[in-house]
Amino acid sequence: MLTLQAISLLQFKNYGNRSFPMPERIMAICGNNGAGKTNLLDAIHYLCFTKSYFTRSDASTVQQGKTGFRIEGNFLLGEKEEKAVCILRETGKKEFSVNEQIYEKFSQHIGRYPCVVIAPDDAILIMGGSEERRKFLDALLSQLDPVYLQHLITYTKLLQQRNALLKSFADTQEKNFALLDVLDEQILVPGNYIFNKRREFVVPFLPSVKHLYQDIAQLPEELNLVYESELHQAGFDELLKLTRTKDLYALRTTSGIHKDDIEITMGNQLFRNIASQGQRKSLLFALKLAEMEVLKKEKGFAPLLLLDDVFEKLDEGRISNLLHKVCIENDGQVFITDTNEERLREHLEELNVEYGVISLG
Repeated sequence: MLTLQAISLLQFKNYGNRSFPMPERIMAICGNNGAGKTNLLDAIHYLCFTKSYFTRSDASTVQQGKTGFRIEGNFLLGEKEEKAVCILRETGKKEFSVNEQIYEKFSQHIGRYPCVVIAPDDAILIMGGSEERRKFLDALLSQLDPVYLQHLITYTKLLQQRNALLKSFADTQEKNFALLDVLDEQILVPGNYIFNKRREFVVPFLPSVKHLYQDIAQLPEELNLVYESELHQAGFDELLKLTRTKDLYALRTTSGIHKDDIEITMGNQLFRNIASQGQRKSLLFALKLAEMEVLKKEKGFAPLLLLDDVFEKLDEGRISNLLHKVCIENDGQVFITDTNEERLREHLEELNVEYGVISLG
């Protein structure tokens, strides 16, 4: 089992210097808006992924007026105690270590402490464009397969290089097709690996999401999820040849696995166009719970689960249903934020589970 036993924050967001013991499997984090509930969850996310869940810039997570931060977490992984430390230096350099061993590459840490987050802004996973659903798939697969993560990093770099080269053709009026051919050849290996891994993964995963959705929504709705990729119709090498003229005109790479999507429909219509708020939340929970199940199956232990203000606009029945799934059916450690401490305590008492509370003033 994976548990976070304690966490210490120095100059991180609204925390000057605070330490929090995490004595229970279920930890409630309560306080008014602005008290730092989400910031505490984000610090846990840093320890799992080496970065923030909510912002792209490390600098924006430093306490106002300061020039760096330090996050330290004491984990129990199986029977082994581990100390993870993330430091942002005054120079802007970030360091990450486990048991005093500093990583050369942050990607080496991904998957060590598997983690799933459910937050209000995650609705964009359902309502947003294809990029959001690709990011979801990539984050999950990267926790399962270090090779996938390395191919993803390589593909992203090569895609940037290819797009920059295409743009330079227009800027300089010189077309170096020999270099374009080299990039095309190089991008095939990571691109094909990513496609094959995604295609294989979604076969059991998407039906699991559908089943969980129907279980949460308590309705046999006609939900369908399909992995869409241009590589279903043609090989990646063939696609690059077929779309080269289009790429030269668009000044970017118009085909490839960076265009993949999970198409979600209900009946014959796009889910995001017709779904109610309750249906959207139910699907979001289904996606995240399916992610938890996959991580537990592959890792042999449940991931950490971070629930940030997910009870907003949920009726009492749905709250009870969700808490039962994450606290009773799931045996991993759970961190739950809520502005209403009394409500959360009542629901946890009903489940008859031991829990701890962090009350933020």
